[in-house]
Amino acid sequence: MFNVILTWDAVVAFDFGGHIGIGVGSVVLVVNAALLWLYSLSCHACRHAVGGRINHFSKHPVRYQAWTFVSRLSPYHGNFAWASLVWVALADLYVRLTAAGIIHDPRVF
Repeated sequence: MFNVILTWDAVVAFDFGGHIGIGVGSVVLVVNAALLWLYSLSCHACRHAVGGRINHFSKHPVRYQAWTFVSRLSPYHGNFAWASLVWVALADLYVRLTAAGIIHDPRVF
């Protein structure tokens, strides 16, 4: 659920009062959401939820595709964990400093 909310926040970050644009904050939030999605999808439990309890993958081609994708991510779960941990802290700091007016978010319209 958190990933969905963070993804929505990242999409909304491109709206600057009715104008579509991009800023450093937009990129920070997109990378934040992407890393957390990769961390969640690379989890062993996600791999089991997608492809567990199937006797014949040939009868479930969509689940097989999803299981294959998640299986490719699984060896990098630890890397995604550390990257997302550091990035969440940096993203929170950037948003806090921007909201407090200490730094300005450069934008391109």
